[in-house]
Amino acid sequence: MTFVQIIDFETDRIDELKALADEMADQLAGRDNSPTDRLILEDRGRPGRYLAVIAFNSYEEAMRNSGDPETGKFAERMAALCTRPPSFTDCDVIDRADFT
Repeated sequence: MTFVQIIDFETDRIDELKALADEMADQLAGRDNSPTDRLILEDRGRPGRYLAVIAFNSYEEAMRNSGDPETGKFAERMAALCTRPPSFTDCDVIDRADFT
């Protein structure tokens, strides 16, 4: 079952954070437990607030990724760019539709 982690964060350094996310994506490419998709959303009602939606093939793969030391280093670097600590929500995907 597809698993998604939603990271809720605030920053005034979004360009640096996106560059960091791209760097991490390059490092993770091709690994068994790497994310399959990333979506970064900007909250129109609260400037400086963002949501990152990170998809994995399964909960187990996501947990292996979370336990990886490189992921921990990324989380520390991400938190340093935030104006408040990020919060995390773990979700199982129960339905998905493509309207294209």
